Amino acid sequence: FGLYVLALVGLARIGRVPLTLLARRLVIELPFLLFAVFLPFVGHGERIEVLGVPLAVGGLWAAWNIVVKGTLGVAASVILAATTPVAELLGGLERLRLPKALTTIAGFMIRYADVIADEVRRMRIARISRGHDPRWIWQARAAAASAGTLFIRSYERGERVYLAMVSRGYAGSMPVLQDLDATRGQWLAALSLPAAAALVAATAWGVRP
Repeated sequence: FGLYVLALVGLARIGRVPLTLLARRLVIELPFLLFAVFLPFVGHGERIEVLGVPLAVGGLWAAWNIVVKGTLGVAASVILAATTPVAELLGGLERLRLPKALTTIAGFMIRYADVIADEVRRMRIARISRGHDPRWIWQARAAAASAGTLFIRSYERGERVYLAMVSRGYAGSMPVLQDLDATRGQWLAALSLPAAAALVAATAWGVRP
């Protein structure tokens, strides 16, 4: 795991991804790792005392593996997202035979996320200008009404955008303006990290007692 961390840190430095940015993006995994904290308490089998608290050894190992593997996976995803444009990511997924409907939906979702966020901001400003800013549980009705209005506006905007695209010749896929095939050097550079990770895994498996 330490070698994997060094490989990802080196990759982040080569890709000019600030380590502070990488650390901030890793915060997204915290809610998914919280349940790992309970594994040492609810695990069975051999137990060990830590600060007077009995913990299951198997639960500790399971929690360690979840935290480390999850962090490594999220870090690799963050580096990929920070160094590769969205259009190229979607193009790569299509080449990996991901259904075109999924890549198309993902592309539109990413493109219009800022538009929807701006719509939410305008609706909030409109509510505040009318002297109403729901923040408490007993004001949930107003928040639900705003969510419904946002859904209707987003749906109508999507219909208008789709009709505009069809009128301009859209046939189910975005046009490819420039098809960039990877060179042999780029393939070798891209495969170097998976090859190094495979070597580390094979070595670790071979030296296991």
